[in-house]
Amino acid sequence: MAATAVEQDLDRQIVDTHKRFMKAMNGRLAGMSVETKERYFALLSKLTGKLEDGEKSLREIMQEMMADAASLILQEMQSA
Repeated sequence: MAATAVEQDLDRQIVDTHKRFMKAMNGRLAGMSVETKERYFALLSKLTGKLEDGEKSLREIMQEMMADAASLILQEMQSA
């Protein structure tokens, strides 16, 4: 089934946002503490691994990642 114009536009917006995200995070790396980089890398690696697996839906992955993300947020708030 062919993608609609709305779906194609949404796909483009997602790709553009991914690029913006990468640029924003690359710009922040130099100012991050080693501890923050370690926590961010652990979370990002876990999310990436789950997305690469393909066995679970995005909804299931997000539910699983909530606890990890909440933990990271709390750690960052405590270190501020």
